[in-house]
Amino acid sequence: MPRVVVVGSFNVDHVWRCDALPAAGATIAGRYASGPGGKGFNQAIAAVRAGAATTFVCALGDDAGGRLARDLASVDGLDLRAQASEEPTGTAGIYVDAHGRNTIVIGAGANAALSTRFIDAQADVLAAAGVVLVQLESPSDTVLATLQAARQQGAVTVLNPAPANAATTTELLALADLITPNETEFAALLARHLGERITADDVATLDGVTLHQHCRQLLPHGTVVVTLGATGVYVSHPEDALRGDPRPHYRVAAEAATVVDTTGAGDAFNGALAASLAGNTAPAFADHVRFANRYAALSTERAGAALAMPTLAELIARHGEQA
Repeated sequence: MPRVVVVGSFNVDHVWRCDALPAAGATIAGRYASGPGGKGFNQAIAAVRAGAATTFVCALGDDAGGRLARDLASVDGLDLRAQASEEPTGTAGIYVDAHGRNTIVIGAGANAALSTRFIDAQADVLAAAGVVLVQLESPSDTVLATLQAARQQGAVTVLNPAPANAATTTELLALADLITPNETEFAALLARHLGERITADDVATLDGVTLHQHCRQLLPHGTVVVTLGATGVYVSHPEDALRGDPRPHYRVAAEAATVVDTTGAGDAFNGALAASLAGNTAPAFADHVRFANRYAALSTERAGAALAMPTLAELIARHGEQA
């Protein structure tokens, strides 16, 4: 089976659903639920449910949250490699409004303790990986060590530069074959690395040529995939590395969905994209993007993050064998 390795965070999500997101100083009524999350875990669950043999490398506390992660990984057949930490397992407070929009506050806990030494100890799974996927809810030196090791082993390296307020260094970008920002993260990358001041809302309205120019400046050697929510996905390749596509830049339309909760949609896209790339059966990169796009859209039709990730069978039931 294709092998994906995801290195990142696990959180216990505490979710409040309310008519509108709370304003400063306000007390409002909401409906509470709790469940598993964290960008790394969400993406790992998406990858394994999308059909890839998947290893998830993380740090967990010796507490109920850590036991939850282990139990859920076992149910989904996820190969869990967890560094034991004296810090509590990570947590997140999430508010979701009636339109599916969200606001999130993270308590890193054990996630901040994931060490480069623990990454070094995962040489066996990194050697077997077709794709290695990382985000920025882990220490930056740990993310860097992961990408370095993955490159040495010949894996495709995917950097999801999320959350947007995390520092994405030039060293991290240099080690990424692909980056997968959303519009907010893309605007932050342009400001940090190119000095371009563009609002997140304006990213989707930029013409394709201008977006392509920004992408080529940002990641000259690699592919940039910008997820744009309801307006779809934008892809930019170097001219000499089109990954089977007929042109260097293009858009893929959003998939129709009856949206309930967008909390884990970006993670669903990243995990499914990694799974599809690891399988390496699609003739063009655009086919991998369409698969991930459809998977992410389906994930928004149910509440939650990790537990909202659909199975491959559910995706095929919606879209047929060409999903």
